[in-house]
Order: sequence, then structure tokens, then C-alpha cells
Amino acid sequence: MKEKGLPDTFALLGYRFKTPALLRQALTHRGFSKQHNERLEFIGDAVLNCVIARALFDRFPTTSEGDLSRMRARLVSRDALYDLALQISLKDYLYLSDGDLKGDAVSSSSIVADALEAVFGAVMVDADFETAREVIFKVYGDTLTAATPDRLGKDAKTRLQEWVQARRDSLPEYKVVEIEGEAHQLHFVVECKIQALPEPCRGEGATRRAAEQVAARAVLQALGIQEDFIKESDFKSKPPKPSKFTKYAKVAPHHAG
Repeated sequence: MKEKGLPDTFALLGYRFKTPALLRQALTHRGFSKQHNERLEFIGDAVLNCVIARALFDRFPTTSEGDLSRMRARLVSRDALYDLALQISLKDYLYLSDGDLKGDAVSSSSIVADALEAVFGAVMVDADFETAREVIFKVYGDTLTAATPDRLGKDAKTRLQEWVQARRDSLPEYKVVEIEGEAHQLHFVVECKIQALPEPCRGEGATRRAAEQVAARAVLQALGIQEDFIKESDFKSKPPKPSKFTKYAKVAPHHAG
């Protein structure tokens, strides 16, 4: 946790709290203080689901309730929230107990994802629903705008697996090639190899799972498959020549601008 991180977090969110104590509470795990973030997480969860549901409802007027529900479920899932929190470096600002830091709490997707929901809730309490909606849209960015009914919220690993299975190729192979950092703040580098490409693509992240997702996304990009969804024609076409594909990718920090 960065001792003087609140102003930085204001910038990352694009919102300045009138009551900074609310943001600190949103970033506080229950093991650190009695003034923890669980009640704010409760509010944030409700606000987030409503905001995402309305955004999908407005964008896709002909999409069925079932497809909208699946899209929303993916967009507000623990994995999605965790990836978004990593992109804005929220994990660096969490208030955790010494015991949590010595363990694996800082790398726990649930703790980090819950903190992001709590931040959304804190904005709602500090301001109003509309402001919370704006912050959610800012944090989600392209993750929300790229969502389509065709994709149904499938993550990169799932989309890549479907692609190779449709070609009857072997499943993607993921291999951890490097682990850096202290036990409480590890950094993983993972390679993903498929039959259709002569060389593996790399991804990095704060957990093995996050790094695998980034590596899978790099493979999809190398194949020339669209980010938002996989078309039927993608299954049947041959992959492009791999001479210029991106072999290394990472979760880039999100900066306010």
C-alpha cells in the first residue's frame, strides 16, 4: 500500500472525494481496521449491476434478456473486476494487515475485486448515482464498449480455446516462464503456444491467471481475430503470416486523461 496514495487514486478514478475518508475506507480490508469496506462493497455491487445492466439495455435494444444477463454477469464478475483494478493499479493502494501482507491476500482476486466495488459504492455515498455511473464508465473504458452479444462476455482464454477446438488443433499450452517480486506482490510472465503459430506469445500480470489472459489476448491479436468477438469465418480461415505479430503483452496501467 502506498502511504500517500489517495491523491493518485483520485486521478485514476477521475473523481475527487469530498470526504476522502470514504475512499480510505473503501480501500481498507477488514483485517486492517474495524472501519473496513464491506458495507461500501454492498452499495457498490448494487450500483455496478444497475449501471452495467442499463448500459447494455440501451446499447442492445433487440438482445434477449438471457444474453443481456450473460453479458452483465461477465462484465461484473470477480475476474473482470480484478483485471480492471489491476489496470488502474488499485492493488497498490489497499490497506491490509501485516498478516495479510505476509500471506497471499494482496494477490487474492476477491479482495482486490471487492475493493473496486467498494470504491464505486464510496463514490455513490460521497456524491450521487450519476457520478458513480461516470466513474464506472471511466474505469471500464474499452472493456464495456467492446462488449457485444456475439461475444457473450467470453474472456480471451475461452475465445482462444474455442478457436483452436473449431480447427481441431491441440489446446493452448500455458507456461510460466518468469516470476518476480516479493511474496506479497508477485509478477508473473506466461507464454501461450498454439499449433497455428510458430512461436509463443507472452503476457504478464500480478497473478498467473491474469498473465494467462493477457497471453491469450496476444495470441488472438497475432491471429488477426477481432477483440470484441470471434466470427464464424475466423474458425475457417487460415492464420496470417506470423512474422510481425506481437509476442509480448502486459496489463498496462490506466491513466486519467
